[in-house]
Amino acid sequence: MNQQEISASKLIGNHSIKLGTNVMAKQANGSVVVSCQDMVLLATATMSKSPKTGIDFFPLTIEFSEKMYSAGKIPGGFFKREARPSTDATLLARLIDRPLRPLFPKGIFNEVQIIITVLSYDPEVALEPLAISAASAALSVSDIPFNGPVGGCLVGKINGELIPNPSREQQANSTLNIVVAGSSDAILMVESESKEVSEEEIIDAIMFGHNYIKEIVQLQNELAQKAPKEKIVFEGPSEEAVALSNDIDAFLGDTISKNLRQGNKEATESFLSELGNSVIEKFENDEQDNHGLIKSCFEKVKKAHIRNTVIKERIRPDGRQLDEVRPIDIQVGLLPSVHGSSLFTRGETQSLGTITLGTADDQQIIDGLNDTHRSSYYFHYNFPPYSVGETGRIGTGRREQGHGALAQRALAPVLPDGTEFPYTLRIVSEILESNGSSSMASVCSGSLALMDCGVPIKAAVSGIAMGLLIEDGNYIILSDIQGLEDHYGDMDFKVAGTSNGITALQLDIKVSGLSKEILTEALAQAKQGRLGILNKMNTVLDQPRQDIASNAPQITSIMIPTDKIGVVIGPGGKMIRKIEEETRCSINISDDPEGQVNISAKNQADLSLGLEFVKNLVKEPEIGEVYSGKVVKIATFGAFIEVLPGKEGLVHISKLSKSRINKVEDVISVGDQIEVKINNIDDQKRINLVPTQQFN
Repeated sequence: MNQQEISASKLIGNHSIKLGTNVMAKQANGSVVVSCQDMVLLATATMSKSPKTGIDFFPLTIEFSEKMYSAGKIPGGFFKREARPSTDATLLARLIDRPLRPLFPKGIFNEVQIIITVLSYDPEVALEPLAISAASAALSVSDIPFNGPVGGCLVGKINGELIPNPSREQQANSTLNIVVAGSSDAILMVESESKEVSEEEIIDAIMFGHNYIKEIVQLQNELAQKAPKEKIVFEGPSEEAVALSNDIDAFLGDTISKNLRQGNKEATESFLSELGNSVIEKFENDEQDNHGLIKSCFEKVKKAHIRNTVIKERIRPDGRQLDEVRPIDIQVGLLPSVHGSSLFTRGETQSLGTITLGTADDQQIIDGLNDTHRSSYYFHYNFPPYSVGETGRIGTGRREQGHGALAQRALAPVLPDGTEFPYTLRIVSEILESNGSSSMASVCSGSLALMDCGVPIKAAVSGIAMGLLIEDGNYIILSDIQGLEDHYGDMDFKVAGTSNGITALQLDIKVSGLSKEILTEALAQAKQGRLGILNKMNTVLDQPRQDIASNAPQITSIMIPTDKIGVVIGPGGKMIRKIEEETRCSINISDDPEGQVNISAKNQADLSLGLEFVKNLVKEPEIGEVYSGKVVKIATFGAFIEVLPGKEGLVHISKLSKSRINKVEDVISVGDQIEVKINNIDDQKRINLVPTQQFN
């Protein structure tokens, strides 16, 4: 027997959104079907019955599941079924996680899993904000403790006008695309890419998006009221834990405050580790078996002391001023065999940036719910365990993909377009040392490596990570945060841009939210730091090198009339193969823009041959032009001469010599080169030739 659907609907902006529950996936703690035009998402929230033992963190996992059937597609590959999540799906899962995680009560160690499945896909509906809202709605109708709901909004700006949840086509024409997530009271997460926009424009867009977030939150509350479910209650810390924390607090006194200054990462970690050992030695009781409890209580007390030291005494662990950026060292051109390289070191964070130039054959194929397309630019970020002085497995996880995507967005607005620079670009950031803000160091090293390579970027890009500590209404904003400040702080705010404006931004809040006042102050302080870093970069390399690396492939492009594309390709690709064989070039015809032919070769000589071949192939011959042509065929009445690739003309036998000749073969043979002039082109485009010098 089918159960009655419980639903709530609301017109938000230009879209009607419906939330429904009690029909699908009813065995989950909470499930919601979200519909908007032809987009249908199923969001489920499930929690384990018992806590996970031996952990001191909240085990939340978010999965975003792309189903190819939702877009009327069959997966590629041998098995014809969905495999591991795509990069886009992984990044979207991270995006959903970030505003939800801070809203779970402290002390939950039960595993919580949220899965968002695309059942029906509509490319004209903004997916990111709908997925965030769907996950929140599933939690809101569940019995899982959650201090939500939260909503999402994608904000675009076209012709100076802010637009909520723009379509894919609108996003392509927008000067900024910014995903905002938050509660009805405050902002929790921001993710943006933009074309050098001002701080004021960013703030306006965030506040604009927040108005729409309030409406989707209201819709979730309406559904939760119609389908109420009592939340599971978790007990707070035990009396024993409270008493032990108080004892540890008294034992520490002002030890942390006095010693937490003017130290590097190693010295600070060593001090805190020794302090932890002394606490365990003082309070451990074998009979009570309280070792784990001591460690847990010490962590909480340590965090409170560190935060109190920074907020009230304005002392940072390394002795810097609140707005001071760590010392910067820069090297460029340090790797002789790569196409461009830089080493950017800021404090104890170090990124090695490299550029590799490739051809159209190196483009990345993107196959997802949207139409399959090719990307000629990608950024890879690697974080090996030695960068933090540890051992471990090497691989590419969600963190690596997320940091690489942020750096990729930061640099994308300054890259030349494909007609100006027809290369495939791969940027790699190897994090060699890490103590905070390695993604922003990657932006700096990537920008410098691009210029070292000779890529004609529009402007240099730098990045900075900002932090926030807030307690009882008091707050301080920190520039260029290091690892300890990130770990114990309330905000991770990354801003990248040129001297003209912001190109990418990522904001995560660990507390209840962020006010406009704090956001405005943080952006202003970030701009000061970002421009200071940019000035340091410009003292080393302030513009792209004049020429690309000598060991990079030689590439040029030419625009041809679209009706000539078939001529260049030839029947079954015969002409392209001929060009490549005769000139040792690689030929690629682009669909975007249509009619662009990219020609690549290992050296300039071959490149010139290939370019000349294509030019001649699409050229229309004109009367009076002189060519050095090749005899390709002989008939009784004359010889056919190839004057341009694929274009032949006839020299009549009577024009070959002043005196009468019996056979054409008496004066020329197939394969001979002769200079001819176009004498006439008839209505059927047949070419009549005469030799510039007659044969005796």
